Amino acid sequence: MRFITLIGCRKICVIVFIVAGGLLPPVGYASTNAPKTLVQLTLKDAIAQTLAQNPQLYQYRFANDALKAQKQTGALRPAMELELEVENFAGSGAFKGLDNSEVTLSLSSVIEMGGKRKARMSLVDARIHQAEWEQQASTLDLLGELTVSYIESLATQVNIQLAEESLALSQSLLKTVKTRSNKGATPEAEVMRAQAAVARSEIRLAALVERLERQKIQLARFWGDTTPAFSSLGGSLFAFGASQEFDQLYARVKTSPAIQVFASEARIKDAEVTLARAGRRSDLTWRAGIRRFEETGDSAFTAGLSIPLFSKKRNSGEVKAALANRNAVDYARQDLLLRLHAQLFEAYSLRRQSIAAVNKTESEIIPALENALKLTRKAYENGRYRYLDLIAAQEELLATKQAHIDAASTALISQALIENLSSESLNQ
Repeated sequence: MRFITLIGCRKICVIVFIVAGGLLPPVGYASTNAPKTLVQLTLKDAIAQTLAQNPQLYQYRFANDALKAQKQTGALRPAMELELEVENFAGSGAFKGLDNSEVTLSLSSVIEMGGKRKARMSLVDARIHQAEWEQQASTLDLLGELTVSYIESLATQVNIQLAEESLALSQSLLKTVKTRSNKGATPEAEVMRAQAAVARSEIRLAALVERLERQKIQLARFWGDTTPAFSSLGGSLFAFGASQEFDQLYARVKTSPAIQVFASEARIKDAEVTLARAGRRSDLTWRAGIRRFEETGDSAFTAGLSIPLFSKKRNSGEVKAALANRNAVDYARQDLLLRLHAQLFEAYSLRRQSIAAVNKTESEIIPALENALKLTRKAYENGRYRYLDLIAAQEELLATKQAHIDAASTALISQALIENLSSESLNQ
């Protein structure tokens, strides 16, 4: 798995991974005019198209725009207010009409105390920072899901090859059984059983072909397509890359985007505590204007200053709530680390076990069973073994090759999970 960097909102860019090694052969395109159709889809192609076109990733652009707009609003100073006040008019006696009225035109605003504006800006900056880490974590999760889907599809493609091999063996066995039946060396019932075995192999092959078509649709949805524009998948199901120590992997998990989201959440809670504490300082409201007395034709300046009382006491509940929320983040982070540790070790152990099974099966078990099948078939043709002995040898070989494929798939899926949790490739 390698890393490529996308353009982020600020200095921190979105890190996404590309699984390399055996799963990433060169890209093959058909030599046609645009739009070009992939002859063979690689994981690298799938990831590139997903990053460019997946609708889920586009939502972060709007989230970032919204946060930037909030920052722009939070940076504004308190608004100025223009007030016109008319007193002592439309009454009775001397105050009838407007002759004795008083008209006041004033300008007022608020002086924020306690660094509220700076606290608002810090809170929005923390949310923007968290959104960047959430975008990275979400991108890694999406690409991890894509990788697993690709591996499962690739496994189906390999299973199709195994099913074709099974069909070829069944057809060859049917031919052998018919030859022996024509010689009177085997009963007709064995011919019928061999024919049934061919039919079962054909059904299994057809089912796998249809499964692969469904999986192609599932892959195409990652980049917003409904019709796959590729015919096959590229890559090796049996290339696993290097192994690393568990402690090294877990050290990377501690700095992964999933954990950084909690670090950003802690910064948000810190900013909320600061903002709540700033709210304990009462804001000053000032007013200045000019008043005209209609009765005498004179004018005079007016000025005023007001401050709320007991605001510190009224705000103490918000400060306590903000502190409680801040402390909860630390425990949530510790809980997540424990869960990630368990997930990582399970994937690490399963990958190691599966790779060992693949290597032993490939180097020892499959060659032995292939040789056993050859010897059993030769003995059957010479009349020394029964039909059931030959079928058992054939099915044992095919079952072992199926287990070989399953173990390789498990190893690669576990590897994808490890790389997703640690945000780093094992193939370096």
